[in-house]
Amino acid sequence: QVQLVESGGGLAEAGGSLRLSCTASGSRFRFNAMGWYRQAPGKQRELVAVMASDGSTNYAESVKGRFAISRDNAMNMVYLQMNSLKPEDTAVYYCNAKLINLRVYTYWGQGTQVTVSS
Repeated sequence: QVQLVESGGGLAEAGGSLRLSCTASGSRFRFNAMGWYRQAPGKQRELVAVMASDGSTNYAESVKGRFAISRDNAMNMVYLQMNSLKPEDTAVYYCNAKLINLRVYTYWGQGTQVTVSS
């Protein structure tokens, strides 16, 4: 079965940087898309950044120019470099992977906490 494991969360000061990593295991196929979502207390889970297997990307407006997503397709890994962090970036960040094979399969990691202090 597919498992996604995140690492790299933690505490940062405003203006600082963190790098999240996600490793996917258990899939014989390359994921069509891998990315990151986040959920702050009392808010809905939202897209942060996603990268398709062709390298195309999509970012939330709030993180454009500050965050960068990258993938290692051969290793089924995805990264999120977060720079110029703001307190409003505080949330649990979830790794997400989608596989299209007759239908869409969606997988989630367990989440990693990112806390940005002002």
